[in-house]
Amino acid sequence: MTERQRRRIAVRGVVKSSKMDKTIVVEVKRLVQHPRFRKYIKRTTSYYAHDEGNRAREGDVVEIVQTRPLSRLKRWRLVKILTASEEELPTEAGGGGEA
Repeated sequence: MTERQRRRIAVRGVVKSSKMDKTIVVEVKRLVQHPRFRKYIKRTTSYYAHDEGNRAREGDVVEIVQTRPLSRLKRWRLVKILTASEEELPTEAGGGGEA
């Protein structure tokens, strides 16, 4: 097995932050069963991922894949944007307020 074959399958998550240059923070949610009580618990993990073109924005649903270490915290790479977030655009002079 080569290294590329051992890589983790792509993980889906929501972009939590895209303020850094060529880096996004992706929040991945998962359900884990408690070993004793057998109740499912929600867990979230944040991954720093490389975004070469600065394409992803906060709120986007993205797919990331594990890669070689790119910096101290970045070990993931953006594969594709699955769903783009709908950012509200400010409305120009319109309905209401001052007379």
